Amino acid sequence: MLFNFDNSYAKQLEGFYSSCQSAVVPTPKLIKLNSELASQLNLNIESSTISDQLKIFSGNESPQGSLPLAQVYSGHQFGGFSPQLGDGRALLLGEVLDENGQRFDIQLKGSGRTPYSRGGDGKAGLGPVLREYILSEAMYALGVPTTRALAAVTTGEKIMREMPIPGAVLTRVASSHIRIGTFQYFASRGEVDKVRQLANYTIARHYPELMQSDNPYLNLLEAVCDAQALLVSKWMLIGFVHGVMNTDNMTISGETIDYGPCAFIDSYDPAAVYSSIDKQGRYALQNQPPIAQWNLTRLAEALLSLIDSDQEHAVELATKVLNEFPEKYSKHWLQGMCCKLGINNAQESDSALVNDLLALMHEYHVDYTLLFSDLAKVLSGDKEAAHKHFANVMTFEQWLVRWHDRLAHEGMTSDDSVVLMSQVNPIYIPRNHKVEEAIESAMKNEDYTKFEALLTVLTQPYQQQAGKDEYTQPAPKEFGAYKTFCGT
Repeated sequence: MLFNFDNSYAKQLEGFYSSCQSAVVPTPKLIKLNSELASQLNLNIESSTISDQLKIFSGNESPQGSLPLAQVYSGHQFGGFSPQLGDGRALLLGEVLDENGQRFDIQLKGSGRTPYSRGGDGKAGLGPVLREYILSEAMYALGVPTTRALAAVTTGEKIMREMPIPGAVLTRVASSHIRIGTFQYFASRGEVDKVRQLANYTIARHYPELMQSDNPYLNLLEAVCDAQALLVSKWMLIGFVHGVMNTDNMTISGETIDYGPCAFIDSYDPAAVYSSIDKQGRYALQNQPPIAQWNLTRLAEALLSLIDSDQEHAVELATKVLNEFPEKYSKHWLQGMCCKLGINNAQESDSALVNDLLALMHEYHVDYTLLFSDLAKVLSGDKEAAHKHFANVMTFEQWLVRWHDRLAHEGMTSDDSVVLMSQVNPIYIPRNHKVEEAIESAMKNEDYTKFEALLTVLTQPYQQQAGKDEYTQPAPKEFGAYKTFCGT
């Protein structure tokens, strides 16, 4: 038996999902099995054959103990409310407990139609599956809370998008798939008892310390705000643009989910947008913190009737929690940015130093990841690498003087600062052109060499790797403006 399932969602939340089965696919082939993650999840990989794995990870066979289901939820999509969404191309097989007793969902993505497919085929293309595998595993290695990829298979069929493309299925792992939109679905229907049932389940699963609280539902809102403030700060610190921060894509656990039109910035641009459908820039890099707060306000609305029976008082309590979000986010972000500059103890006055550097980077189209890596070299006596990013070196030199002065007041040695910077400034990120290169090779030639090579590099993002300089460089000019698509 591959999985030792313990299915609390299916057993405790009847009416929150539809039971269904995945589609049968003709000739599945294994692209990748994440053996490290399988080990962490206590999966019995050694006792299963490749044939057994293919049946399960393609959806051709439900593993023993699973209770396949598609979750229902609502969501604000680009600001507009959709009263019913749900897993239109995903199936939750069940839950397992890892080596530390922590609960995780095992979900197939791209496994066929569900009651929530809304006319879609419920399938996934190979490109989006590879993208999510690469990006989610890279984010994990970078230290960002995220869903993870357990396995990817091709299905042996063609699915129609703009053109026929190879079909694939991703097996995704998350501490849960409960979303802000899950609460919205029942709240919008006036089903207060189900909102309470979901909230109680969520607290027991993710925030058990709140179970004895005087107001657990208000504290749940506060805990989710804390988790999202930390998550979004981590996105911003590494230059990650999620691209589709709809409320149905924001988890209660504080994990990054749904790697559709996402990307990492090359040159620093606070207005960076990569999604082909985000015409107004709603989910641009700089908008991610305020959008997170907007989404959390939607969660607060869903919880109001639980927070207090007096609507006015409930609004007052929830508003106080929501108003604390910007400060919490800013504290995480400023501390993180200071660490990127080798400063261990952030002070409010450091925001000017940080923001002035970002303004210079924007003005001179400086590569975000490379500059922070090169700044550590400045402390080792080599300014040339950092200088080359700026057409006006004197302007940058003036900032360097301020930075050195701040470091002197920190009381750390240059070596200490370099060590700190090396721990938080990645050398390798999923450069957009390298991701596309890996996907194109797999799509056109069924060649996964570049996919494997990229994954290998990205699992050690903070370690210098010999002979891997090509993975540190921004996209060549001929790559052009980058646009991504959601994959549906």
